[in-house]
Amino acid sequence: MPWSEMSVMDQRREFVRLALQEGVNRRELCRRFGISPDVGYKWLRRWQAGDRELADQSRRPKRMPKRSAAAVEAQVVAVRDKHPAWGARKIAHCLKRDGQAVPVPSTVHRILCRNERIKPSENAPPNPGHRFEKDAPNQLWQMDFKGHMPLANGARCHPLTVIDDHSRYVPCLKACANEQRPTVQEHLTATFRRYGLPEAFYIDNGSPWGDTSGARWTKLKVWLLKLGIRVVHARPCHPQGRGKNERFHRTLNAEVFAMRPFRTLPEVQRALDAWRLVYNLERPHQGLEMNVPADRFRPSSRVMPARIPKVQYDVGETVRTVSSTRSYISFKGQFWRVPQAFVGERLAIRPLDRDGNYGIFFASWQVASIDLTIDTPVSDVSEQVSAMSPD
Repeated sequence: MPWSEMSVMDQRREFVRLALQEGVNRRELCRRFGISPDVGYKWLRRWQAGDRELADQSRRPKRMPKRSAAAVEAQVVAVRDKHPAWGARKIAHCLKRDGQAVPVPSTVHRILCRNERIKPSENAPPNPGHRFEKDAPNQLWQMDFKGHMPLANGARCHPLTVIDDHSRYVPCLKACANEQRPTVQEHLTATFRRYGLPEAFYIDNGSPWGDTSGARWTKLKVWLLKLGIRVVHARPCHPQGRGKNERFHRTLNAEVFAMRPFRTLPEVQRALDAWRLVYNLERPHQGLEMNVPADRFRPSSRVMPARIPKVQYDVGETVRTVSSTRSYISFKGQFWRVPQAFVGERLAIRPLDRDGNYGIFFASWQVASIDLTIDTPVSDVSEQVSAMSPD
């Protein structure tokens, strides 16, 4: 199959960086990127032979032993002009990574001040303290909407962001017209097909993963659970528990949305596609010791299935199918309410530790309760809110 029409050079570049990670199944990665193994290995050979024209990188010489101070200054200014939100440390590291003999960050800062790229009063931000981090990629992805922004044509853009907790790699960055479940599910499906399935998602309590009533059983969550993806909700009123996502949103705003206005959603998406590749493959990340997210990320070995699996229950269990019109099941001659998200799903009824008490389960998750010792059916089971940093 051919490469997608969108950002062909960027896709080649991303493919090569992911294919070079240790333990990656390259043929599976070719399938996810929609290319044949012959094409994939061709780009790998060219990359390993030193052909860097697969990517939109600088054409300037790797080494200039006799360059003047003016040339160094020009290089610093050029990087700043290309990435106006980057500070002295990122610029110095980027030039050093490209083989340039560059001054220390404090000198780069003075060059930027001298060339009126930043104000002399702008100081580097303080070093962050210790932060929670998963041990490996794909153990936990953080997902959120950045918050809507107006477009020049009168519409709204809702940027959907997904970040791998360990590597800070961004597998999904989409300009959405709304914050509804079908939109999110469509983008996640495409993301899972390319990068595989994470073990868990860390999300807040807003729509479409939660709702204003406080219920956390949603259709989107049920879909993720069927795929074997655990869902962890952040503690209400504790945004610091999702610091990586909040910090990413500030970076996204500074490096994309603060740079220029946008008129349409396709225009925003083109800008996001281009910047996502810069963020994943080029931009030094202070939280990663100035490495780039692609250095620590590899696609998940868990493949997106062609069909969503059905929940299986043991032989002999009491199983009920929730009505397609009402969120109730029948048991012992009574109707018992279950969360709306399970309409049309099969649920198991299992005895609990007290006589007359039963739990209603979706696979291994209890979603409602039954107490035969009282006349009034019991409401849904509310989930326990996760700790600030998920285990």
